[in-house]
Amino acid sequence: MRASRTAVPLERLLEQLPDTYTLAEKELIQRAYRVAEEAHRDQKRLSGEPYINHCLSVASILADMRVPPEVIAAGLLHDTVEDTSITLNQLKRDFGETIAALVDGVTKLTNLPRVSRDDQHAENPNGNNGTEPLDTSANEATLGRKQDLVSETLRKTFLAMGDDVRVVLIKLADRLHNMRTLGYMPEPKRRRIAKETLDIFAPLANRLGIWQIKWELEDLGFRHVNPEKYKEIAEQIQERRPDREVQIDAIKTKLSELLESHHIKAEITGRPKHIYSIYKKMTQKGKPFDLVRDVRAVRLIVPDVPSCYAALGVIHTHWRPIPGEFDDYIAAPKDNFYQSLHTAVIYDDKRPLEVQIRTTE
Repeated sequence: MRASRTAVPLERLLEQLPDTYTLAEKELIQRAYRVAEEAHRDQKRLSGEPYINHCLSVASILADMRVPPEVIAAGLLHDTVEDTSITLNQLKRDFGETIAALVDGVTKLTNLPRVSRDDQHAENPNGNNGTEPLDTSANEATLGRKQDLVSETLRKTFLAMGDDVRVVLIKLADRLHNMRTLGYMPEPKRRRIAKETLDIFAPLANRLGIWQIKWELEDLGFRHVNPEKYKEIAEQIQERRPDREVQIDAIKTKLSELLESHHIKAEITGRPKHIYSIYKKMTQKGKPFDLVRDVRAVRLIVPDVPSCYAALGVIHTHWRPIPGEFDDYIAAPKDNFYQSLHTAVIYDDKRPLEVQIRTTE
């Protein structure tokens, strides 16, 4: 059996849990794992690994979001009603109304028309799993209109069900792990799922302010929709990585010295480039790679909220802010409770520098 690099052992998941979780909450998650492991015991992924590894990976992604414990438990159980003999009533009895409702919500999202079943069961790698294949006999314009209509309908449906944002978070974590392992699926289904990810799931992540998931979904989707262009941009980024690292190191040193002079402690890291965002800038602005590659980004992690605003003030005083590029997700948090300040300034070399400022929480 070929092991997956994305597999997450239970012990590592437990280590990821926030210190604020009580012993009872950690035991709830372990109990959900045991139920899911038994329910999926005879199921495997297309990779050949046990299906429970997918459930653990979904829970791990949710743990990184620092969601409440019942969401992680529901993440472990998210496929049990859809794919095993466990019923919703059993979940209600064993885990309560909240977790059962979350699993039910994820099941309903999965069963919406045209949402690909991308769960990668080894038993049915080529089946459409409830999703009709695209009508390749239609002309390109007609097919494009159909895809646009489907995408818009799905967006509205997802958003209508978004009153409980926890359901959408679980589905996003599910989709992200499936995208990470999409290479095991047949090519036509890979492209369909990747296109759906770019059209629906990445915009959902963006709406919720879950930038890291949005970026990864976009890059993974783009990799399968347009592999040639993806490879071309990735290679160009790799070629220029040494120059970029020198630039980022110099920026980090300058920022650190500037903030220290104002008695602000900050951990500063460079944020990785995202291939799909570079591609969009190239296509939207009609510019070659060399003219968009200089967009750089750093992340500042400071001790508390007042320090976020203090750091922002220092940065805006020292460098000219770019109009329209400031977002305050501390004063107005996103639906997933994400809190951060985003800005962009013109750096010393007259090129843009994107800055994200947040606390350790």
